[in-house]
Amino acid sequence: MSSNSALNIIKIGGNVIDSENDLNAFLEKFAALPGKKILVHGGGKIASRMAADLGLEVKMVEGRRITDKAMLRIATMVYAGLTNKSIVAQLQKLSCDAIGLSGADGNTIKSMKRPIKDIDYGYVGDIMHDSVNTGSIKKFLEAGFTPVFSAITHNGKGQLLNTNADTIAAALAVGLSDLYETSLVYCFEKNGVLRDVTDENSVISQIALSEFEPLKDQGVIADGMIPKMQNAFEAIGKGVKKVYIGNANNLHLFQQGQFGTCMILK
Repeated sequence: MSSNSALNIIKIGGNVIDSENDLNAFLEKFAALPGKKILVHGGGKIASRMAADLGLEVKMVEGRRITDKAMLRIATMVYAGLTNKSIVAQLQKLSCDAIGLSGADGNTIKSMKRPIKDIDYGYVGDIMHDSVNTGSIKKFLEAGFTPVFSAITHNGKGQLLNTNADTIAAALAVGLSDLYETSLVYCFEKNGVLRDVTDENSVISQIALSEFEPLKDQGVIADGMIPKMQNAFEAIGKGVKKVYIGNANNLHLFQQGQFGTCMILK
């Protein structure tokens, strides 16, 4: 791996994806990032709204969506269709040669249907070990394309599956870390991990793995931030250079090392 083979994998989610103005402002900053890059996006609230428009009940258990057959169709339409292609079109307008992908395209990301234990999550895919097709993705990157991944994967047997976008971003960063010096960046509407959730200026600039459990016990890291941080530290442990969490509006500060919270092993 050469010293200049950097690859930035950016995940966009939260309320940013629901606001056309916020999303377009973010995409301008993303398009301006130099070098090789990949974008991963979710789109959960849009899928929920479309389900409601079609008269379908969105089933939730412990804050997690159950993906039945009808919800999978909607998730595929919204994530891999409307949201993905809208983002690609906007990036093309910004002279960023984006190509929209699901995990099925180019067999880039395989997953397996989550086993039924206490809860049946339906058509939810958990990414398997070594299931990122780095060869296909490298071809896109080396040809000058910027891959834009939706949160849809496949099992290799003809079945599409709904997979958490944070997990997809982490799996891509880990899988490609053998070929590139990968950094993983989670963008949402907060300025980073906040010591006080009511104070946007209380960003913790750096968190080591040893600090994760104490901060969780103190309630500083809670709710949806817990799986984000778990994904982050797991990625670092498997070869990802750095993981950041911060505000989508501040992405332009990433190259200057002034972006959000940086996770490190120690």
